[in-house]
Amino acid sequence: MSQDLPLTPEDIAEIVEILGGSAYQTLDVKTPRFRLRVTRDGDAWTQEWDYSDDMAPAAKVAAADIPLEEDASAIRAPLPGTFYRAPSPGAPPFVEIGSVVDADKVVGIIETMKLMNPVHAGASGTIAEILAENGKMTDKHATLMRLA
Repeated sequence: MSQDLPLTPEDIAEIVEILGGSAYQTLDVKTPRFRLRVTRDGDAWTQEWDYSDDMAPAAKVAAADIPLEEDASAIRAPLPGTFYRAPSPGAPPFVEIGSVVDADKVVGIIETMKLMNPVHAGASGTIAEILAENGKMTDKHATLMRLA
């Protein structure tokens, strides 16, 4: 488990299990350290994390130690996990080299703690390079693709 996630995989699994037996579509938890939003998307669940500026100094240092190359064209992993280029095995990839995207276009999925998290392009452009391998682990902030 990544050190910067404030909940354990068991915590997330328990949250998803509780939500799975309910009619709720979204759970939004906000604490002084973080905000977690879990959303139902069909039969799958996605999660979004947001960390407060007041989080523990050790977590701030760990995040600050991640080297980020200066590249505005980079589409980065929002969190650590397994990267997938397609919505399901055998399905066509979300994008290919040469695909034209806008900022909201989903270009991949990161699976973390059994939750599927969409990766959005974040900017408009054309997919110029795909760096991340399908089905492989990726670090938080790793460059997955580049836009032209």
